[in-house]
Amino acid sequence: MKKISFVIPCYRSESTLGSVIEEIQDKMRTLNEFKFEIVLINDCSPDNTFGVISSYVEKYENIIGISLAKNSGQHAALMAGFRHCSGDYIVCLDDDGQTPANEVDKLISELQRGFDVVYASYDNKKHSPFRNFGSKLNSKMTERMLEKPKSLFISSYFIARRFVVDEMIKYEGCYPYVIGLVLRSTKNISNVSVTHRQRSNGTSGYSISKLFGLWLNGFTSFSIKPLRFANYIGCFSAILGFVYALWIVIRHFILNIAPPGWSSTMSLILILGGIVLMVLGMIGEYIGRIYMCINSTPQYIIREVVTNTECRACKRKNNIREK
Repeated sequence: MKKISFVIPCYRSESTLGSVIEEIQDKMRTLNEFKFEIVLINDCSPDNTFGVISSYVEKYENIIGISLAKNSGQHAALMAGFRHCSGDYIVCLDDDGQTPANEVDKLISELQRGFDVVYASYDNKKHSPFRNFGSKLNSKMTERMLEKPKSLFISSYFIARRFVVDEMIKYEGCYPYVIGLVLRSTKNISNVSVTHRQRSNGTSGYSISKLFGLWLNGFTSFSIKPLRFANYIGCFSAILGFVYALWIVIRHFILNIAPPGWSSTMSLILILGGIVLMVLGMIGEYIGRIYMCINSTPQYIIREVVTNTECRACKRKNNIREK
């Protein structure tokens, strides 16, 4: 009997997480050919998310609760969940109910056709225009930097085989990017269409800075193409400067035209100076990330792991003390 692990990173989801858990429990009761577990990772949420997780850990025997000591981001939380799950198939989904857990059988069926990873795709996304715009930018970035096929739709709702996740958790860098880890582990990936729901409560945990940081992780952790692009810009600028200098000489000695004045010279200096600073900043970003990894900066720090057995043991101790 195959086992399915549901890995759910949680942040500000005290009002939505319960319905997601119950939906998984209800759906999996209809799929008797599978065992399953749910791994919930509290990404240092400021609300009572971990309290909700603990209550469900006590209620169900197949739930594991993990609490991170500081907010590490969705992808680091997923890595923590991957290292604590034991399923043959691993399903990742959101904690806000927008990804339909009751359609997980579609992903399972597609995976069993022989694919290694299956991503859910949406005919009508219910995210905000800002999130949709960010998703499109991220898709273009992964096409250019990580060689993602144009026809492949990437989302936070996907299922993967055990060997793919085992390969992903070998990555110990302090800036994990799950999409990059999947794409470097296998190319045998498919899409299946599912419903995307309207967010019932709250707002997305992704701000502009977090989306930019995620995008930066993608192309600095798994591709050297930005450095090559910087090299191309430098070569192009050098050629352009040489041609311009040659043109000034021709104008002065052959056409007897005085060279351009101060304003054009300053414009060129500013343009070239800006390019140099941009390239240096890009190189500095890579060097800084190398430095952080050399210093063994952790992807996440676990404060507490809660299982049903521990909850019951703690409850028994409390009862003994009361008596």
